[in-house]
Amino acid sequence: MTAKVRRQVRARAKRRCEYCRLPDWVELAGPFHVEHIVARQHRGPDNVANLAWACSRCNLHKGTNLSGVDPDSSDIVRLFNPRQDRWDDHFELVGAVIRGRSAAGRATVWLFQMNAERRVEFRAELIEQGLWEP
Repeated sequence: MTAKVRRQVRARAKRRCEYCRLPDWVELAGPFHVEHIVARQHRGPDNVANLAWACSRCNLHKGTNLSGVDPDSSDIVRLFNPRQDRWDDHFELVGAVIRGRSAAGRATVWLFQMNAERRVEFRAELIEQGLWEP
């Protein structure tokens, strides 16, 4: 991955995780990754159209998964794809909790553990400081 591609992916994401929307400029956010939406092992290309800017927690929980289980229906569904989907169509913020509006959103929230206790606490702190927005 070239530095130019990394900068391009980061700028396109407006320096926020394309999944949980955590800003990368927050000191405690940890490292961010250029993530393959469709993993290379599933024949995903290295081109910019298949790359997303992701916080380390979202990237590590996503792994190579392309699908997850919708906790409401127990159906296997595709995950949120930041190149094809609009965040607001699949997620909403309720307080500091990210809720899935669609099956893909619910499966993504669950698989990525977006509402783990410490993540919600951290998000609430950032919202209070005006540093996090959907």
